[in-house]
Amino acid sequence: MKLIGIEEHYLTANVRKAWEAIGLAATDPSAAAHSGEVERRLFDLADMRLVLMDETGLDIQVLSLTTPALHDLGQESVELARRANDAVAEVITRRPDRFQALAVLPVGQPEEAALELERCVRTLGFKGTMLCGRVGNRNLDHSDLWPIFESASALGVPVLLHPRTPASAVRSAYYSDFTPEVDAAFAMYGLGWHYDAGIQFIRLVLAGTFDRLPDLQVILGHWGEVVLFYAERLAAMDRVSGLAHPISVYLRRNLYVTASGMFSPHYLAHAASIVGEDRLLFSTDYPYQYRPGGDARRFLAECGLDDAGKAAFAHGNWQRLTQDHRAD
Repeated sequence: MKLIGIEEHYLTANVRKAWEAIGLAATDPSAAAHSGEVERRLFDLADMRLVLMDETGLDIQVLSLTTPALHDLGQESVELARRANDAVAEVITRRPDRFQALAVLPVGQPEEAALELERCVRTLGFKGTMLCGRVGNRNLDHSDLWPIFESASALGVPVLLHPRTPASAVRSAYYSDFTPEVDAAFAMYGLGWHYDAGIQFIRLVLAGTFDRLPDLQVILGHWGEVVLFYAERLAAMDRVSGLAHPISVYLRRNLYVTASGMFSPHYLAHAASIVGEDRLLFSTDYPYQYRPGGDARRFLAECGLDDAGKAAFAHGNWQRLTQDHRAD
């Protein structure tokens, strides 16, 4: 059974240098967290990556530039995005049987970002895009960023909302006063950036994004970035939201969720109960969640779905969501 991981990351030396040039590590600890073996695996888009894909049982990786991507960069991000996307397109040309991609966008320049997304989808055959939360001080529902979501909707491709570290003021208020290492972990993968990603999605809902763009499809990792575990409480906002539909409708109509290497049958079952089995996607969150021992293939075998559900989870739902949109 073909197994496609849709949240699998890479990094380029040019992007890493751009982060360093603006001192991003001082304001976002995730920019400083890529080192050692993780960094080597992020940079590698060839032999070592393929070996580890084979070992874990993954047939295809959908590549995306790791967080915080280009969200904190200015005009220079336009060329950085184009170069990164072209480089990944070359990788896919060499191994179309093993790689697909989500576009990295110069999100600080929304009009250029919309055009780059169109180029990546129409010309390079990319499957969608990944955004990493806030853009400067703007949340993703800000009207400045509408061109990006309008482009994705018009192209019929999904937007993966990836976590990023909360703003400095939020970290100071809620994720501080331990050791620097604990503070950083608490604000990032421990908890903070999952809340941040989930909040960005709910902001899109409450801002009426899916009323304006009813066909727009968004993906949340880590089984819904906490959101699905509070679906009942979110529904209480239906009394005041002024939206066209109950929030539960957007969860089942506009949201896909993926595992991100959190291989828990219990989380899978809960996610399926909220969004439906036809909106579950597989991912390993490479290289961050990579574990040896055939981990991905074993989880698929033991996930609790029947054969049809496993096939949909492993590849069918993704293939249905991301048909080829290249220009004739």
